[in-house]
Parts: sequence; structure tokens; C-alpha cells
Amino acid sequence: MDTEAELSDSWWERVKYYAHLAIERVEHGIDTVKELLSTLTIDERWGVILKFEDIEPEKFGQLIAKAPDWVE
Repeated sequence: MDTEAELSDSWWERVKYYAHLAIERVEHGIDTVKELLSTLTIDERWGVILKFEDIEPEKFGQLIAKAPDWVE
């Protein structure tokens, strides 16, 4: 059993889950997205950002246009 691979898989699954949550929360405002991201590690946060952009590039662009500092 490769524990490192399992941890990597579980990390990526968690990141994808949080990316979907972030996308859903955009409808409720930038502050709700920031609140979600504040609960994550820096690595998870950047993973969520990358996955968000991959899943919903148009919505991601709108988010950046409305709140360029949303990841802070």
C-alpha cells in the first residue's frame, strides 16, 4: 500500500470538493468564498483556486474582475 499516493489522492479529492463549494458560494457573495478559503491550508487554498479556474473559467474570471483580492 502506497501511503503517500493515498494521501495525495485524498488531498486532491478534498481540494476538488472545496472548489465546488467555492463555486456555489460565489452566488452568495465574495465574503462567503473568502470565509471558506480561510479554513484551508495555503496548499489547499491554491489547489482550490486552480481547480475553480479549471471547472468554471467564466465564473472565475467574473470573480477576479469583481474582487481581485478575494484570495487574501
